[in-house]
Amino acid sequence: MMSYQKFFNPEESYSRSEIEALQLERLQATVKHCMDSPFYQERFRKAGLSPSDIRTLDDLRKIPFTTKQDLRDTYPFGMAAVPLDQCVRLHSSSGTTGNPTVILHTQKDLEEWANAVARCLWMVGCRPEDVFQNTSGYGMFTGGLGFQYGAEKVGMLTVPAAAGNTLRQLKFFTDFGTTVVHAIPSYAARIYEVMCEKGIDPRRDTRLRTLVIGAEPHSEDTRKRIENMLGVKAYNSFGMSEMCGPGVAFECPEQNGMHIWEDYYIVEIVDPDTLEPVPDGEVGELVLTTLKREAMPLLRYRTRDLTRILPGECPCGRHHIRLDRMKGRSDDMIILKGVNIFPIQIETILMQFQELASDYLITLETVDGNDAMTVDVEMKDLFIDDYSKLQALSREITRQLRDEILITPRVRLVPKNTLPKSEGKAVRVVDTRKKY
Repeated sequence: MMSYQKFFNPEESYSRSEIEALQLERLQATVKHCMDSPFYQERFRKAGLSPSDIRTLDDLRKIPFTTKQDLRDTYPFGMAAVPLDQCVRLHSSSGTTGNPTVILHTQKDLEEWANAVARCLWMVGCRPEDVFQNTSGYGMFTGGLGFQYGAEKVGMLTVPAAAGNTLRQLKFFTDFGTTVVHAIPSYAARIYEVMCEKGIDPRRDTRLRTLVIGAEPHSEDTRKRIENMLGVKAYNSFGMSEMCGPGVAFECPEQNGMHIWEDYYIVEIVDPDTLEPVPDGEVGELVLTTLKREAMPLLRYRTRDLTRILPGECPCGRHHIRLDRMKGRSDDMIILKGVNIFPIQIETILMQFQELASDYLITLETVDGNDAMTVDVEMKDLFIDDYSKLQALSREITRQLRDEILITPRVRLVPKNTLPKSEGKAVRVVDTRKKY
């Protein structure tokens, strides 16, 4: 195998002072460029601001936040900072509860996006001799095309398998010698289930060594379980359509937090209620400002994702700050009997039990006028026939969940493949409560 440089781009190796100097230069250029957007022109006018007021990185806090509702209110092209004839692609959310959010891209935006994704893949050892298989949906979902162009930028042979059809995915693994796979965590677990059904040993019968996972919040125990099942190293990825898609932040081989590329984004962590900054190490809402976007730059965009900045330096030698894995979204928080609960808290408990499989479903309902929670979780291959053992296991799971979330749920252990499966993001919460 050929030897390669450690860093894909020079900016990847910048010191803190170099990163911050570059951020200020690009922030000032971005703010000036935003004045070509009618939305930001009006936003700055109402705030009594001009681009010349942004003299330091701390001056970013003078600028009002941008929200998803702003994107919906200006649908479809009201936030564009370039003429539409300079844009070559758009991506859009599903818009099931009103106008979707639309993000426009110039050709340069797409090239920068591919570079960012390629940097992530290169960081975890992907090289031109690898075969990359993408099990994400293409089309409007950014995970397909984002990883496709990033993998091609690295120079890998790419297999745009898209979502679903697991038997075909497995045939591609074995026939094409796939070494790197991109999949959401729930689908990675499904791939292993089908491997077991077909008598395929991932260590013996495939060349898989690297898995890129993201799109669904998942616990460290889930990651370790997937690694043990497939015999791979699984690296956590973070991205969102409003920031282009994948390539925003990524784990390095140390697997101790996701480096966010600060030459592309300025990071803030704020209290979601007060909107004031929180100290490094404390969980809050992630706020991002784009630094290299042409078509639709976004200033202080509230992502609603909850995470924290990990203090200290990473042994890998990169000085870009690290984000902890996403704890969930502030707008996905469950409020039950006055208690704030995130699904990831429940998953973390469930994945500690070796008797349980990876799929679970949280159902919220109204019972006799009161809120109630039921957690259905699948068992592994063999369902326990001993009723007393089942009862003991259910009691222990219930106890640990109660200690974690301060609510006593009803726990139901169900046979494997009982819960509904999805080719997209797994449905983890169903809320049927009556709204008064």
